[in-house]
Amino acid sequence: AKCRDVSAAQRVLEEMEEKNVATFTALVGGFASVGRAREAMVLVREMEQSGVAPNMMTYSSLLSSFASPEDLSHGRQAHCAVVKKGLEHNPYVLSTLVTMYSKCGSLEEFRKVQMAVSCQDQVSLNSVISGLSCLGRGNEAFQQFLEMRRHGADTDMFTFGSMLKAIGSSSSLLEGRQVHALILKTGYESDVNVQNGLISMYARRGEIGEARDVFALVEAPDLVSWNSLLTGYAQHGYGKEVVEVFEQMRRLNVQPDNTTFLLVLTACSHAGLVDTGLEYFNLMKTNGFLAGARLEHYTCVVDLLGRAGHLQEAEALINDMPIAPGVSVYRALLSACQIHGNLEIAIRVTTRLIELYPHDSSAHVQLSKAFAGDGHWGDAAEVREAMAGKGIVKNPAWSCVEDRVQVG
Repeated sequence: AKCRDVSAAQRVLEEMEEKNVATFTALVGGFASVGRAREAMVLVREMEQSGVAPNMMTYSSLLSSFASPEDLSHGRQAHCAVVKKGLEHNPYVLSTLVTMYSKCGSLEEFRKVQMAVSCQDQVSLNSVISGLSCLGRGNEAFQQFLEMRRHGADTDMFTFGSMLKAIGSSSSLLEGRQVHALILKTGYESDVNVQNGLISMYARRGEIGEARDVFALVEAPDLVSWNSLLTGYAQHGYGKEVVEVFEQMRRLNVQPDNTTFLLVLTACSHAGLVDTGLEYFNLMKTNGFLAGARLEHYTCVVDLLGRAGHLQEAEALINDMPIAPGVSVYRALLSACQIHGNLEIAIRVTTRLIELYPHDSSAHVQLSKAFAGDGHWGDAAEVREAMAGKGIVKNPAWSCVEDRVQVG
C-alpha cells in the first residue's frame, strides 16, 4: 500500500486468514493515497462487518481520502461515524477533519471543526493554517499563525510550509520577509520543504531575484523546487528564463511532470515563442506525457497559436483533441480571433461554445467584441440583447486592498 500498488495490497489482504485493525487500516491508507475514496469507504464497512473495530488511525486514513467538493457528502458520513465512536476530539482525527473540510471547500463546516482546536495543539493548528490557505483565506491563516506565536505553541517545518503558501497567495511581501527571518532564527532554512515554500512565496510576489537566491541554496532541488522557480518566471513574463531553466532540467535529467509542461507552455505562449512551445508540446507526445495532458495544456497551445495569428491551426487542434474541449479552450481561440479580426472563425467557435455552454457569458461578450472590432455594430448590439433576453450577466471584476501587520 505504501508503494501505491493497492491492487497487490488488496490481494494480500484477501489471502490473509486472520485480518486485524492494522492490516485493514494499511489498505484504507493505500486507497486514500491514490484518491480512491469510495473503495476506502467500502473497505471500512467490510472491516466493521467482519467484526474488526476501526480505530483513530483507520478513520484518519479514511478522512484523508476525501479531497474534493465531490467527496463532501461521504466526508460528512465519515465524520458522523467518528462522532459516534467518540473520536472527534482526538488530535489526529481532528487535524484530518480540518484538512478534509478545507480540501472539500466547505468553509462553514471547517469553521465548526476549527472551534474545537486547542491553541496548544500544534498538529491541529498546522492543519488550520494549511486549511485556511487552501480555502483562500491567507490573511486569516497569518492571524492564526500570530495566535500560535502568542500562545507559545511550537512551530515546525509544516507550520512554515503552510504559512508561506498562504502568504504567497494573498498576504504582503513584508509579512513574508518577517516569516523568512523567523525561519532563519529557528533553524529551518535548510529544510527542502521550507525552501520550496520560500521560493514559491517570493516568486508569487514578483521577487524573482530572491526566489532565485533561495533556489541556489537548495542542496538537492526536487521537482517542486524546479516548478516553484518556473512558476515565478512564468507568472511574471520571464519566458526566455523559463526555457533556460527547463533546458537545465533536461540536461540534469530531472523528470518533468504535467505541471512543468503547463508552466513552460504558458511561458512560451506569453513570450511568443511559438516554435519552442510546439517543440515542447511534441516532447509531451514522444515522452508519453500527452496521455495525461489536461485541458489546460491544450488551452495553452491554442493560445500560443492564436496569439501568433495561426488561427486555422488552433481551430484544427481543437477539432482533433482526444478530450472534450472546455470553455477555456474556446475562450483562448475567441480572444485570438478578436485580436486578429477573424470574424469567420469567431462565429464558428462561438456557435459551438454556446451549444455546449448556453449560459456562458464569455462567449457572448467575446462575440460581441469581435463584431464591434470588425465594424458590425448592429450585430454586436444584437448579441448583447440576446444575452439580456436569456438573463445572462457578465460577472463583474473585483480587487482588494490589504493592511500590514507585524509578526509577534
